[in-house]
Amino acid sequence: MQFTDRFVRELPGDPVAENRTRQVLHACYSRVAPTAVPRPDLVAFVPEVAALLDLDPASGPELADVLAGNRTLPGMVPYAACYGGHQFGHWAGQLGDGRAITLGEVVNRAGEVWELQLKGAGPTPYSRRADGRAVLRSSLRELVCSEAMFHLGIPTTRALSLVATGEPVQRDLLYDGHPRFEPGAVVCRVAPSFLRFGSYEIHAAREDTSTLRALVHFTLARFYPHHLHGEGMDIAGFFDEVARLTAWTVSEWMRVGFVHGVMNTDNMSILGLTIDYGPYGWLEPFDLDWTPNITDASGKRYRFGAQPQVALWNIAQLARALAPLVDDPETLRPCIRAFEREITDHYRHTMLRKLGLSGRRDTQLADDELLADLGTLLTAVETDMTLWFRRLADVATAADARALDDAYYDLSRVGPAHRAALATWLRTYLARAAVESDHPARRARMNELNPIYVARNYLVQEVIEVTEQGDRSALAELLDVLRHPYDERPGRERYARKRPEWARVKPGCSMLSCSS
Repeated sequence: MQFTDRFVRELPGDPVAENRTRQVLHACYSRVAPTAVPRPDLVAFVPEVAALLDLDPASGPELADVLAGNRTLPGMVPYAACYGGHQFGHWAGQLGDGRAITLGEVVNRAGEVWELQLKGAGPTPYSRRADGRAVLRSSLRELVCSEAMFHLGIPTTRALSLVATGEPVQRDLLYDGHPRFEPGAVVCRVAPSFLRFGSYEIHAAREDTSTLRALVHFTLARFYPHHLHGEGMDIAGFFDEVARLTAWTVSEWMRVGFVHGVMNTDNMSILGLTIDYGPYGWLEPFDLDWTPNITDASGKRYRFGAQPQVALWNIAQLARALAPLVDDPETLRPCIRAFEREITDHYRHTMLRKLGLSGRRDTQLADDELLADLGTLLTAVETDMTLWFRRLADVATAADARALDDAYYDLSRVGPAHRAALATWLRTYLARAAVESDHPARRARMNELNPIYVARNYLVQEVIEVTEQGDRSALAELLDVLRHPYDERPGRERYARKRPEWARVKPGCSMLSCSS
C-alpha cells in the first residue's frame, strides 16, 4: 500500500506531542498513535472496500494488528483532527476526533486518495472525559449502515473492517445510571476525507482566520479545484457546491427512510457524504416525527421529517464559518436561499420518483395534491414505508389494493373508511401514472428506487446479539443481503419483513443512544 501525508504536511498541526486532553489552538490536527489492544480479532472484512485500497485480503496476521491500531505501517502518519460544532443547536466549542484516529491516506493504482480512520482506537487530545474506545454494538452498526447506504446509491463514507479488541468497554446504553461492560471493537472507516462543517467552524469561532484560510485553501485544492484560481478562492462557489451536494444526500436519506439521528454540524461532511453513523435508524412505520436518538426523544430536533430543515440550519452555520474569508458575507446568502429551494424540490421529486412519476411541470398542482393525500394515507394507520412503496409497484388497478396489506402493522385497523380512501387515491394515482408509462415499465422504474432490503433496526440488533456470542455468520449474511437492496431474492424473505412486535420498545430497535 502506498501512503501520502498531504493533510499533515500541508496544514498547521498541534506543536504539543503529549497525548492529554486540552484545547488545541491554531492547528487542524494533533499527531497521536492508536492505543494497542490485547487480543485483536478480525470479525468482518469488506472485500469491495479492500479493492478500493488495492489491499490484499490475504495479508496475513498483521492485517488484524493494523486494523486494530496495534501496528502502523511505513508511510502512515496517525493523527486526530481538530474541529468544533453545533450540537442540538448550541455551539459546543472544541470537539475533535475523541476516539477516531486517521492512520493515513492511501493512494491506489488509479491515483485516488482514500483516508483510513480507526474509530475506537484509544484516547486523543480531543477525548474530553472519555476513554477513546468503542463497543462492538456501535462499531458493527456503523459498518453495516455505511455499506448498506453505499449499495443503496447514497453518498457515504465506507467501512473496511471490524476488529474485536478483546477488552471490555463500560457504557451506559440508555443514560439511566445502569452502565455495563460490553465487548470492545474498532471499525476502520474509509473516505476521500472526513472534513466536516465543524472543521471550519472551530477556527472561525476562535477568530483564527489564518488557520481557517489554510484549511479552506487545502479543501479547494484537493476536492474543489475549479473554485481555486492561484491564491484566489471562490468561496461563494465552493459554498454553493457543498450546499447542493448536501441537499442531494439528505433528499436521498428521505427516499429510503434513513434517519441520521444526530445531525450536528460536526457530523456534516464537506463532501456531501453521510458521515458519523451514531444513533441512526431506519423508518419502519412511516412517521415524520420519529427519531431513533434517545437523547433527542423530547425535542425531536433530528426527527425524520425535519432533516431537510436541519440541513438548511447547518448550511447557514457553515456560511457563518466561511464569512471571514469573503469581502461581503452577503454574497453567501443567495446560496442559502437556493439550498432551501433545492432541497424542497429534491424531496418533492424524490417522492414522485418513488411513485414511478417524473414530476412534469404541467401536472405540478395535481402531483402536489397526490403527495399530500398519500401522506395522510400513510399516517392514518401504521404502515411500513419500505414495504408499502415496494408493494405499490405490483398494483396495476385499484382492485389490486390487497397487495399492500403486507405493509400494515395491524390489519384490524385498516377498516372500510381507510380502504375507501385508499381506493380513491389509487384510481387517481394509476390514471396519472398511465399517462407516462404502462404498468411493467412503472414497476421496473419503481423497483430501481424503492429497496426491498434495508438495514432495519431489529435486524441489525439481532446480528449484534449473536455476534457478541461469537457467531460471525449472521453479520456476513446480512452484509451480503444489503449488497443487493433492490433485488428481491429467494430465501431472503425474513430480511424483508416488518418490524416484529417484540422490537417495538426494545433498545437498539426503537431507540438508541450516542453511547458507544
